[in-house]
Amino acid sequence: MVKNKMKLSRRQFLKTSAAVGVLLGGGGAVALTQKSAYAGGELPATKLNTVRTTCSPNCTGACGMKAIVEKDQIKAIIQAADYPDSEYNPRGCLKGLSMMNLIYGPDRLQTPLLQKGKAGTDALQKATWEESLDFTAKRLKEIAEKYGPESIGVIFQVGGTGYVHKGAVIRLATLAGWNIHHAYDQNGDLPMFWPMTFGVQSEELEPLEWLNSSYVAVFGSNIMATRLPDAHFLVEARNRGAKITVFDPNFSATAAKADEYVQIKGSSDAAVGLGISKIIIEEKLYNADFIRTYTDLPILIRSDNGKRIKAEEVQGLSKPADTPAYREAYVVYNGQFMTVNPEKLDLPLDTLLEGEIEVPLKTGESVKAKPAFQLLKESLEKYTPEVVQKESGINPETLKRVAHEMAAAKALHVIYGASNYQWYHGDLKGRALALIPVLTGNIGKSGSGISTYAGQYRIRIKLAEWWTPEGRKQNWLPFLYVLNGPTKTMTAKWPKNGIKALLIGWGNPFDQHNMANKLRNMVEKGDLEFVATMDFQMTTTCQYSHAVLPAVTWYEKTELVATPVHPFLQLQQPAIKPVYEGKSELWIMRELAKRINPDFEKYFFPGLDENQAAEKVIELVLKTGGPAVEGVTLEQLKKGPVRLKSEVPGNRQISFYDQIQHKKPFPPVSLPAKIEQTAQFVKSGRIEFYKDEDTFLKMGEALPVHKPPFEESEYALNPKTKEKYTFAYITRNAIYRVHSTHSNNVWMNELQDGKPRIWISPQDAAEKGIKEGDQVEVYNDRGKLTVYALVDPGVGLKTAVFEEGWWSRYLHGESYNALTYPFIKPTNEVYFVPGIWAPNTAWNECLCDIRKVGDAK
Repeated sequence: MVKNKMKLSRRQFLKTSAAVGVLLGGGGAVALTQKSAYAGGELPATKLNTVRTTCSPNCTGACGMKAIVEKDQIKAIIQAADYPDSEYNPRGCLKGLSMMNLIYGPDRLQTPLLQKGKAGTDALQKATWEESLDFTAKRLKEIAEKYGPESIGVIFQVGGTGYVHKGAVIRLATLAGWNIHHAYDQNGDLPMFWPMTFGVQSEELEPLEWLNSSYVAVFGSNIMATRLPDAHFLVEARNRGAKITVFDPNFSATAAKADEYVQIKGSSDAAVGLGISKIIIEEKLYNADFIRTYTDLPILIRSDNGKRIKAEEVQGLSKPADTPAYREAYVVYNGQFMTVNPEKLDLPLDTLLEGEIEVPLKTGESVKAKPAFQLLKESLEKYTPEVVQKESGINPETLKRVAHEMAAAKALHVIYGASNYQWYHGDLKGRALALIPVLTGNIGKSGSGISTYAGQYRIRIKLAEWWTPEGRKQNWLPFLYVLNGPTKTMTAKWPKNGIKALLIGWGNPFDQHNMANKLRNMVEKGDLEFVATMDFQMTTTCQYSHAVLPAVTWYEKTELVATPVHPFLQLQQPAIKPVYEGKSELWIMRELAKRINPDFEKYFFPGLDENQAAEKVIELVLKTGGPAVEGVTLEQLKKGPVRLKSEVPGNRQISFYDQIQHKKPFPPVSLPAKIEQTAQFVKSGRIEFYKDEDTFLKMGEALPVHKPPFEESEYALNPKTKEKYTFAYITRNAIYRVHSTHSNNVWMNELQDGKPRIWISPQDAAEKGIKEGDQVEVYNDRGKLTVYALVDPGVGLKTAVFEEGWWSRYLHGESYNALTYPFIKPTNEVYFVPGIWAPNTAWNECLCDIRKVGDAK
């Protein structure tokens, strides 16, 4: 395997440096006449082209960038600053501006590679495209014939970063009958409280709306580090008078910018949220009319079995004839029993919220029932300020004060961070925190709501015409089952012979998803018989692959991009030709398609070059993409970003605006799923806090409750863990990387001194005899990590914080995710809709210990 070293001559570097003045200009071609002391005179005129594209790692930023190009080589990258909403200009970060370090770096893949020895051990060998494609197609066909096509798994990280090329991978997987692994739950970024409570995948206020908030409560989200393009909106909101309060076990950059920092224990957010909700209800600070109109809290719950009472069960009531199959009609009371039409939000404002009544059933029996609100009130009784202090560490007076502040806020916005819901009970924490804005009526209006800013998954437009050819059936399997194996409670379909091969696009899972070292072991033991990877760099995953297919960056292809949080549709446009032998993923899929089945080639625009084919896909998607892109053309997008259309005035992005302002039933559509798939999650057509599915009742989670971490996970897996490992192992996002991307960026590594670190408190360091800069081992029964100690007084006790994304080569060949475990919570399995209701990876539900290197007994 030969490493590439693309070098810029001193003369070229000086010519580029002299062009700084041009870098602030617009697009098109620019002629420069430069003088150089080193060149000894005037240099010939140089033609620089600027090409507008979009930076698209999985960070949700989707920052418009301009590449400054000379002779088909990028000389510099600058922020485009061309958004119609001037507040979004400029946007970008040092990672995006230093992308040239990866495009032309020593890890850039030059040719296809094949493994002719042992994957993960032996060196890969150079091959031609013909050899690699033929070999890959041959192995995939053999495995499909032997084990069934569903035994081939496809990782496509992640949909929102590229509708065309990620779609090409999904298109071929659909045609071939392979299983697709959705990135949202695989990455641990799926906030499971969203489908449980609101029936959606996720919803978020766009950052411009932060300026309209009067109170922002941040629970475990480090916006100043992980949302760099938009972080200034939070600071500006504070400067305009909004109060920013951060609740976090660890003092973060975001806490440093807040008006108030409240330190709480790890994974105790549900206790805090429920304690706040108790005060709001107890002191009648809630919005009763909002609760009656938009939530399930007035619905009557049977006292004998915990189930909602259905209208068809009650004397004198019936289910409306036009009720869709995915809905259910329940019962409320206001002096008489009434049917709750799930397609309407029109309950009388005198509907009962508290008390207990006898309900006459059509069987002739009567049952006692209480409104869900009454049950909620009763369940909150135990969350006194003193109990919440014991569970979370928050001072009782502080709890009372912030509860009053939130209840009084004109526009309350709760931000619930991904690192915070990447726990076993992340769903419970989200359900508890969602209570606060819902009880106070802070949903569906400007500057208000609850948001989770993690990952570029949410699909903004209809993509079925491209992603699902001819409406064919697709096979999806949550990735946790690949690592954990099938469970008795799973709803997703487990392939008869398991997963025997992986086709990987992007993502580097052999670092990023190697929980308990299972992925690497599966290759080494032969359980994964074939792995093919598309990437533009030689990652750890490539080293564990049998075939490596060199792809391209977003500066070398045509693509359509949108993100859940940034409200613009944008293009990636090729600034340069593919470096070395790199090819776009659309081209690779087309070539594989015709080798796997000649009939498949016609689905990938044969006869067109890869960029022409990509433009055809974009035109198709815009034509069939629905209301959000109505009237938008490819030519418009070539000129610059276009704001996606919405039902909100000014096309702003405000969660549940249509439901609250126009009284449309919950949920709004979560593309690419159909409404019948997601509406079943909230059968009442309302915001639901009471879940009466059997699994929720069995686990004591019909209503949101607080459960301490580790008891149903680590301690259940191995009871000895409780005494053996007492540190919570937290793998947070770093300012220097976007997950695995930029792990090998020389600029970013220089800023970290090239040293992976573990953050621990001074007290814990002293007890362990560890000093700043010591080399230490972080370990448990599953794995070990050798890093350097950083002693930080802002870190909570018994907490070890590691910044994820480091490639294995920077960790002495170790895998930092080998310490973690693929726990699957049964409530995450009640339904299955890919990337919307599925088992979410709980990275932080992990215990470890720390010792100085050499201290092992």
